[in-house]
Amino acid sequence: MMLIAGTVPIRDMPLTFGEASAGGDYLLVEGWRIPQTQGTGAMISAALATTGYLKTEASRVLLAGDIGQGRGSREIYEYLIQNIARLSPEVLALHYWLPDMAQTRRLCEAIEKCDRRTVLIADASSMYSAKAAGLAPFFDVFCPDTAEMAFLADLDATHPAYVRFMLFNDMERVPELVKAAYQRKNAAKLMLVKGAVDYIVKDGEVLATVNEPDVPAMEAIGGTGDIITGMISAFVYAGLEPHEAAIIAARANRMAGKMAGVTPANRVNQVINRFPDVFKQYLCQWSGVCTTGGVE
Repeated sequence: MMLIAGTVPIRDMPLTFGEASAGGDYLLVEGWRIPQTQGTGAMISAALATTGYLKTEASRVLLAGDIGQGRGSREIYEYLIQNIARLSPEVLALHYWLPDMAQTRRLCEAIEKCDRRTVLIADASSMYSAKAAGLAPFFDVFCPDTAEMAFLADLDATHPAYVRFMLFNDMERVPELVKAAYQRKNAAKLMLVKGAVDYIVKDGEVLATVNEPDVPAMEAIGGTGDIITGMISAFVYAGLEPHEAAIIAARANRMAGKMAGVTPANRVNQVINRFPDVFKQYLCQWSGVCTTGGVE
């Protein structure tokens, strides 16, 4: 099983576990309509598009409404801590929640008790809690943007808003920040650093960079980083190694933006809608996934 967990900006949505399906501009989960234009909803939508093409089992989702007060986040933490050993997902992808060091430590302890090895993927504020808890190396994949990369490299910052310096698209500094993050044990085993150039890094070594096609308008569309994480999760679940999944996801994201002819006025679901076309045309040459039935 693959499980995606995170909060959504819906005030009254209770803790909800189930399957998601696409419904126009929304995801449908147990009768709730979830915006798929950014955040956890965009991540789930990208994972669904990928598992749908590969004909693998769709991800289960664990969601709760949270508008910054923390209730939904606490419910997600507690549900995972109490049930992760029973669920024993092959892939657990975490997204938005209110960072909590103690709960993150409890969750990682619970994951270690799973019957099988769970691939643990984090984006957005789930990375912040992993760093704050001193557990970043426990995670298999982080997907930071350049500002978040500066945060991971900063020994003292508790949030990306409080880093001592920002990049402002100075991509040449990314390898320096990557090195610092690994030295300070603030990095996952694999990281995809998203930006004008995408860096795929394993254990501190830059394995690959992706910068084509160059679609500058993608930087202005909310959710384009979230959908990369959703694709990585689905490709890992299909059997690819995390570094392979990251490279393919970075390429597919850019190619989908090009195919969609995006402008800053577009929404991220217009990019997601082009994933099947991208996969059909390029996935075989990029990887060992040459059928719509998984990894050969």
